Amino acid sequence: MPPIDSSPTVLILWAVLAYLMGSIPFGMVLAQVMNLGNLREIGSGNIGATNVLRTGNKTAAALTLLLDAAKGAVAVLLAQLFAGEAAAQIAAFSAMIGHCFPVWLKFKGGKGVATFLGIMLAYAWPVGIGCCIAWLISVALTRISSMGAVAAASASTILLVFLGYGHALLLGILLTILLYVRHHENIRRIKAGTEPKIGNKG
Repeated sequence: MPPIDSSPTVLILWAVLAYLMGSIPFGMVLAQVMNLGNLREIGSGNIGATNVLRTGNKTAAALTLLLDAAKGAVAVLLAQLFAGEAAAQIAAFSAMIGHCFPVWLKFKGGKGVATFLGIMLAYAWPVGIGCCIAWLISVALTRISSMGAVAAASASTILLVFLGYGHALLLGILLTILLYVRHHENIRRIKAGTEPKIGNKG
């Protein structure tokens, strides 16, 4: 657990601010601006970069990936700068909750992989890099985005401990659990051999 270096009021404030930052649905916004259609009616219906890629627009998918990662990173960095360690960890989790359950979309959001990676890179960059490597290797071998998510989540808690960020272990466990919960259907399809691969439309 991190040291409680801010007042409860400040921590609540950063939880709310980070949630609102995390809840910005960049995939939906870009799809509308770039006339790509309704993401809810494409592929998995998800609002993340993998589903945006199914529209055939690689630029939109790349922008979604970067912006979803950036909102998590910005929430963590601002909280850490202005309110300290405890606020940074609370902001990290709140940003993930915001992405997965955004108030603007009736709490039906994305699965949080890009936001998770952005959070890890901002909070503990060696851990973030390790998670990105785990994602890249898994996706390169399988061409399945959700396999990368599972690999990155699984690596995160181990890396937090072995790279000297044990005080953030609870945060890592909570984020990992959330990613696994958000990917439970993907995991079921992986076991059944029916999970779509990256680049497949529809």
